[in-house]
Amino acid sequence: MKRTGYFLLTVLSLLLIACEREDIPTNPESGKSIVILSDNDVHCAIDGYTRLAGLHDAIEASDTAWVATVSCGDYLQGGNAGALSRGQYIVDVMKEVGYDAVTLGNHEFDYGMDRMQELMPQIGVPIVCANLYKNGSSEPCFASYTIKEYGDRSVAFVGVTTPESMIGESYSFYDNDGKQIYDLRTDYVCNLVQIAVNQARSLGADYVIVLSHLGEEQPALGLTSHQLIASTRGIDALLDGHSHSVIPHDEVANLDGKMIPISQTGTQFANVGKLVISASGRITTSLVPIEDIPYESASVSAAIDKVHQGLDQVTARKVAHSDFDLIMRDADGNRLIRRGETNLADLLTDAVRYVMDAQIGLFNGGGFRNGISAGTITYGDIANAQPFDDHLAKFEATGADILSMLKRCTSSLPSEEGQFPQVSGLRYTIHQQSDTVSDVAVFDEGSGDWIPLDPAGRYTIASSDYYARGGFYDTLKGSKQLAYSTGLVRDALADYMEKNLGGVIPAIYAQPQGRITVLDD
Repeated sequence: MKRTGYFLLTVLSLLLIACEREDIPTNPESGKSIVILSDNDVHCAIDGYTRLAGLHDAIEASDTAWVATVSCGDYLQGGNAGALSRGQYIVDVMKEVGYDAVTLGNHEFDYGMDRMQELMPQIGVPIVCANLYKNGSSEPCFASYTIKEYGDRSVAFVGVTTPESMIGESYSFYDNDGKQIYDLRTDYVCNLVQIAVNQARSLGADYVIVLSHLGEEQPALGLTSHQLIASTRGIDALLDGHSHSVIPHDEVANLDGKMIPISQTGTQFANVGKLVISASGRITTSLVPIEDIPYESASVSAAIDKVHQGLDQVTARKVAHSDFDLIMRDADGNRLIRRGETNLADLLTDAVRYVMDAQIGLFNGGGFRNGISAGTITYGDIANAQPFDDHLAKFEATGADILSMLKRCTSSLPSEEGQFPQVSGLRYTIHQQSDTVSDVAVFDEGSGDWIPLDPAGRYTIASSDYYARGGFYDTLKGSKQLAYSTGLVRDALADYMEKNLGGVIPAIYAQPQGRITVLDD
């Protein structure tokens, strides 16, 4: 990786970014500030790790502040580096960064619990999560907290992750028969965090920092980071993730009425989080834009270069050409694919329906991570758009089950919904104020007509195996499975583009095709 220029920014000026001028100590040992750098929701944007580590190393080399680095989750998935190695490439880079503590995000469960537990120890640092338990065990799967010494002061890092993972990644928590194996203790999260805080304090921790993957948006299951602080005491600051919020500094009152700072960096290394504990104990939080960091770590850069070399061997293959963008976001960057039809979703659902020879193609909006830009489309572009390890599946469902699924998975509108049903061979209308669905029809290949959905009828559906692993809120989980393929959804899309479409995306995909109508009534 090419190193960025060091320009005229000296280590001292860097520290003026990292901590207030009054906090630069006169006693280099006992009066140092503690600077805690953080990331969250990196989602495989691996190039940022070298600047995060470089910033850490520059502060450490200045010997004017103690420095730590932590992560608040969602690093294993979200792009090719995660998808094409099932997380291994990410771990290979992260272990070079030199973290002090790392917690889990919901996407750490994407490859299943066994794979996650195989990968986490390789990072080589404490993994902290107070609320992940195996059923029947009185001890969490990972330590609830770790305590680190910085000079003559100690900092405890307590980890907590969103119980929403039990919905979106339910296959990691239940076996194929629906028996629950793991639990995120939804009703006890605050109590478990409080116990960890109390234990850390009893062991002499001077400060307690929570590494949270709860987020700022009210989830369907669990709580927000603000609610956690409001329900606990003894936490000095919370570094957050999950909602991709950009929060340099916010405050919320804890149970004692004390205002506790909260911060979150956004996503994909838009920023590095910076928490400073001054020599006097004052805590401040802010964000450093990644582009403003002129430092890199040679060892981390080398690890990133190795990953890129491995990826290039797989992702460079040219698949197709498009004269237009295949989108998942609207013009403002909002994830349209989780609340409405997009041309990318039309193309993918057509591909899975064709490959599996089904009447209906179905895919959830949360199964897309990125759009595909106009121009040459490579396999890497496709894998980046659909990075999850989803296998093709064909099953049979009744019209009543399909209608129930459509209603359940659109009931959150106008808010985003990861289970939002993108479709092929099916069309429907959403009434988002009344939470109803109407005008559901299935395309008849023989006549070329749209036939109203028959609640008593039976229809073949092509999707990913996610439907049987808890997807679509289990509304289709009991459906009869007709076929299962070891092939991945992204490979089906690549083959469809390359072979069925002749390597050129036709103009019919330039805009959404009107399969989904959303009405504000």
